[in-house]
Amino acid sequence: MRNAGQCSNLLVIMSDEHRKDAMGCVGHAQVQTPNLDLLASRGTLFSNAYTPSPMCVPTRAGIACGDYINKLGYWDSATPYDGRVRSWMRQLSDQGVPVTSIGKLHFRSADDNNGFVEELLPMHVVGNVGWTVGLLRRDAPVYSAAAELAAEVGVGASSYTDYDNNITSVAGSWLAAKKGTTEPWAAVVSLVSPHYPLTCPEPFSDLYQADSMELPVGYGDQPQHAELKKVREFFNYEKYFDEQKMREAKAAYFGLTSFMDNCVGQLHQALENSGQLQNTVVIYMSDHGDMLGDQGFWTKQVMYEQSAGVPLIAAGPGFTAGKEVTTAVSLTDIAATAIDVCGAKHDDQSRALPGVSLRRIANSADDPERTILSEYHDGGSTTGTFMVRWQNWKYVHYVDHRPQLFNLHDDPHELHNLADGSIRRGVADALLEGERRLRGFCDPDEVNARCFEDQSRRIEVLGGRQACLESYVFNHTPAPT
Repeated sequence: MRNAGQCSNLLVIMSDEHRKDAMGCVGHAQVQTPNLDLLASRGTLFSNAYTPSPMCVPTRAGIACGDYINKLGYWDSATPYDGRVRSWMRQLSDQGVPVTSIGKLHFRSADDNNGFVEELLPMHVVGNVGWTVGLLRRDAPVYSAAAELAAEVGVGASSYTDYDNNITSVAGSWLAAKKGTTEPWAAVVSLVSPHYPLTCPEPFSDLYQADSMELPVGYGDQPQHAELKKVREFFNYEKYFDEQKMREAKAAYFGLTSFMDNCVGQLHQALENSGQLQNTVVIYMSDHGDMLGDQGFWTKQVMYEQSAGVPLIAAGPGFTAGKEVTTAVSLTDIAATAIDVCGAKHDDQSRALPGVSLRRIANSADDPERTILSEYHDGGSTTGTFMVRWQNWKYVHYVDHRPQLFNLHDDPHELHNLADGSIRRGVADALLEGERRLRGFCDPDEVNARCFEDQSRRIEVLGGRQACLESYVFNHTPAPT
């Protein structure tokens, strides 16, 4: 079934919550990422890459299955991937390319058939259930766990940086064992940094000083959109940040980004030492970004570039060194890429993959018309949120609320919602075109209704509203011991 003549090894390195602008290779003036910069110099940078959902658990299901959230039904942080839909990892393993995972997965359980031949140091959702508070989108409770984000800003090791060091060590040993092998292989190494807690170990904390940090974009002028206000009020991170704490948090986040970059460098060196570098496609990506206080938001959950956009670099056979691709791509393209790179084929006849191999995109002319979708149906939201991106436009659709429209060329910080106020020339057409492109993916009203029905059933299965409030209350998944 596999075309061995076209097969390369595949190493996917995933970070968690790394915003797309926080890399030296994209021009950030402060963040030091020498290893990601090196990877970009010997590979292809996809500068318009997006997550299928700005939240860990649904996105990781989308990556595994290569499909959009509304097609899969893995809506939220309490409905994790459970092996029900055939993953690209399972397809590769069944076709003679064993896939190993090392680190965070955020699936339901290692007991499910996730598709890996082995899971080393896996992190799955809490109690095989996840974050149940997020299911309570109607009459949402007060979410007090958000206070942890600001409280944990500081210098030192954390359970997450310890976990990343362990992941890097185990993955390095795993790659070293590949020395001399001629059998094809694939691996997913998944780090948790720079995800909060924003506690950064030395010497990386020494690279950034709080007093050199700028205040967030749009500070003091938060968007007044009704749904965004609901999301901001639910998490209420802002309550715990004064200006000094904001600067300290950004410095810690940038330090964690450099810490993560160092882990990537160790993995790259281990791959090179194994003799496998020239025959291995390396993909670096993150599951979503982090707002860092921009527009009044912290962490993710919204469709601004800092949250829904992701860094994405691919290097190795079939990828041109030092190239930038501006075609919009999605993490749902990873499945098609893995199948292509490893010389396999899509063998799930029950569904078609919407994604396209990044190698094919990288070797084609940039296509400004390609449209991608991101959606959010998780905690803090009172309705379904859908984003489509094409040309320089971003259209954000909120069921039963006004949309947002941004021209990213003219307004890269998304400070001016063109759907507000008077409709200028070209804007009305772009609004219509955005909705038309969205409906090419799905009917947002139908999806929203179906999602709430599924979540209502999930709440009952878990024991009702009170059980969801009391059983799994946390702000970030504990690292495995």
